[in-house]
Amino acid sequence: METICLDCGNAIKGRSDKKFCNDACRNHYNNRLKSEDNFLLKSINQILKQNRSILLKLNPEGKVKMAKSRLLKAGFNFSYHTHHHQTHNGNTYVFCYEQGYLPLNDNELLLVRKEEK
Repeated sequence: METICLDCGNAIKGRSDKKFCNDACRNHYNNRLKSEDNFLLKSINQILKQNRSILLKLNPEGKVKMAKSRLLKAGFNFSYHTHHHQTHNGNTYVFCYEQGYLPLNDNELLLVRKEEK
């Protein structure tokens, strides 16, 4: 039974368990698989970095109330964040790295910065 290369489709000579005809095909195949995953990660990381940058720019002092519309106008994407923090009194802060916000009502947010301990 003839084995064919997973990348180029040519016949493979040598061991019966080989998947690629040479190192170039193996590298090309694996790089192509990784590039699809990397594209998704890069685009999500770019959104997270932009969100953090917007929060940092609008909250230089570490705590400020602000209209949600200001973040939206600056390009903030509320669908992406790194984590949540629930306080003892039931408030849920949404964070993008160390920068975060607490929704106060439909139109207002409290921007905060998580202090390192």
